[in-house]
Amino acid sequence: MTDQTNPSPQDAFERGRRLREEIFGPAGMKSLDNADDFQMPLQDMVTRLCFGEVWSRPVLPLKLRSMLTIAILAGQSRPEQLQNHIKGAIANGVSKEEIREILLHTMLYVGLPAASDSWRQATAALKEIGAY
Repeated sequence: MTDQTNPSPQDAFERGRRLREEIFGPAGMKSLDNADDFQMPLQDMVTRLCFGEVWSRPVLPLKLRSMLTIAILAGQSRPEQLQNHIKGAIANGVSKEEIREILLHTMLYVGLPAASDSWRQATAALKEIGAY
């Protein structure tokens, strides 16, 4: 048995797959489930490294990781990723009000254009899952 800080690649992939599905549901699994030979190396890294090794570490709860991710993606102006992570944040217990506060706080540091775009993406994502 491996510990969570040094999982085998297969353990990390399986843990990442479970966590990815828990956060994003079946819709969030499409990119992994539909990956072809060209796309699979990226999906393997996202599943194994991102979710199986980092997101699954025990020190930061998923809710906090989601909050941090929203702020980072808003700052990077990554609308599609932001929408996905807004939906995942709701699944991880982040409230609509907390998302609003994250975006307000982020606006101070990343600027109005990125914040404005992020706000539109967050609104669309929240409406899509009935959390608006």
